[in-house]
Amino acid sequence: MTIDRRGFLRSTSLAALAPLASWLDGSRMLEEAQPDPLADLIVINALGFFDDLYGTPAADPSRVMSPEALESALASGLTALNFTVTSGSDFEAAVREVAKRDAFIRAHPDRLLKVFTTEDILRAKQEGKVGIIHGFQNAAMVGERADRIDLFADLGVRVVQLTYNTRNQIGGGATAPGDPALTPFGHEVVERLNARRVIVDLSHSGRRTCLDAIRASAAPITISHTGCAALTPHPRNKTDEELRLVAESGGFVGIYWMMYLVEGREATTDDVVRHIEHAIDVCGEDHVGIGTDHGLVELGDIDAVRAYFAGEIRDRAERGIGAPGERADILPFVHGLQGPDQFRSLHAALSRRGHGSGVLEKIFGQNYLRHAREVWGA
Repeated sequence: MTIDRRGFLRSTSLAALAPLASWLDGSRMLEEAQPDPLADLIVINALGFFDDLYGTPAADPSRVMSPEALESALASGLTALNFTVTSGSDFEAAVREVAKRDAFIRAHPDRLLKVFTTEDILRAKQEGKVGIIHGFQNAAMVGERADRIDLFADLGVRVVQLTYNTRNQIGGGATAPGDPALTPFGHEVVERLNARRVIVDLSHSGRRTCLDAIRASAAPITISHTGCAALTPHPRNKTDEELRLVAESGGFVGIYWMMYLVEGREATTDDVVRHIEHAIDVCGEDHVGIGTDHGLVELGDIDAVRAYFAGEIRDRAERGIGAPGERADILPFVHGLQGPDQFRSLHAALSRRGHGSGVLEKIFGQNYLRHAREVWGA
């Protein structure tokens, strides 16, 4: 599909970012220059993409991201992103995908930087680049060999989610029948991830596996992209018990911008703010951030996106990886938080709610940075 990029302005300086186009409707231009609220912030997306997944070039498996997405990332104020390498179970395919991502980063040394440590995230901010954190949304590709974690750690994978929605050899996903426990092999995988200083991510895990893994992990864990079940009961949202235990372990919770934040309609910025504020009430302000589960390119032809998404819903259902509430008539986007100005829009919404600069610094990046430093060791 064609991406409408009217009004696009790209920032080229960390010291004084240029005023950007308003991306809320893809056509209005900012009439006068305003200070960029993200200019001095570390902005970390705990789980997200560059292109949006539905109806955009991200659907083409032959490339890592579109040119529009790379430009949008640079203009967005984003410092670093946990960019999913794979959510599949094919070991060799996972290795190939890491190599493909690395080659793409090497091809854009002036714009992208591979993240191994939090110092790399800080360097990305200083150099005006976007840091790429390699992450998996499933650990099924290790098969029955926990030592494969060593290989992926050596390749620079910094975050590993134990399960996707379904059950695997490690534990139960959010939609797995019977709410399975973390398996004995799952305990071995968690121990190996801890030993190699890789973040354990429990976003798609079911409740029992999530609680088991938090207690089993010697290091603080991440739930990189979720919502709050107390506000919207859905298998992909986490209970207060899970959220509280993450915070007590010193971990991190990222709130996503997904349809699961609300029932029966498309989500809005207000819904994201409600879930962030509830997570802060439960976890405290030192353990909450953002994990959008979305891209940075402005949506163009909405009808084309709807048609593509309807096909995706059917495909996910046929493969058994879909989740309740995925409906073709409800787009998986948040109104008001689209395109490369989405982080600025959220910053404005949280500011209007009275959240001060110190809290905003934590939500937008400092909480993730602290958590990552503790797990990665640097």
